[in-house]
Amino acid sequence: MTPLPQPLAGVFFDLDGTLVDSARDMHAALAGLCSERGLATPPFERVRETVSRGARAVVRCAVGDDEAAVDAVLPRFLELYVATGMAHTRAFAGIDALLAGLEARDVRWGVVSNKAEALVALVMTKLGLDVRAAAVVGGDTLARRKPDPAPVLHACTLAGVAPARCVFVGDDPRDIQAGRAAGLFTVAAAWGYLDGADPRAWQPDAISADPEQLTALLERA
Repeated sequence: MTPLPQPLAGVFFDLDGTLVDSARDMHAALAGLCSERGLATPPFERVRETVSRGARAVVRCAVGDDEAAVDAVLPRFLELYVATGMAHTRAFAGIDALLAGLEARDVRWGVVSNKAEALVALVMTKLGLDVRAAAVVGGDTLARRKPDPAPVLHACTLAGVAPARCVFVGDDPRDIQAGRAAGLFTVAAAWGYLDGADPRAWQPDAISADPEQLTALLERA
């Protein structure tokens, strides 16, 4: 296990299902797509647990595992998602206080997502987080994405912090794999979407039930 950094220099978060709850808007976009294509709209809870795996996983909820079918409708799904204006996307309860606490301690924070960088920017701007983050890395920022450690290491470089003094938080096994491979202390966000999995199976360095518990953990660093 990686030790909790002492002192803490940076904290990096996955976006969907960790920093923000975007499932309502993703489901709304899928419902719009299903209406256009004459498909049955999958129930919200089924879609919600897949959101952390990305847009393709969400679309599969409606069209199945035929990748050609996914490819055919994915651009339209993304158009419909942007058209939602992220109206129902919110930071999870407790996140604002967590970030304010980090900023008060001069701890850099940022986002490392597999979502396209332009979509990450839309969400961050909508929530007023874009001007506060020390690093924002999307799935197409580099040639590689999580679970490869490169995006996490790139975020550390952008924020000007050493990986060994940082924490990575996420609600998907790829987050834990990427953070571990980059040399960061890893935390599974048990408040996230999780894709129906038990985060203990990912072997993170810690698991937090909610942002308040994560805040308490980080205050020890």
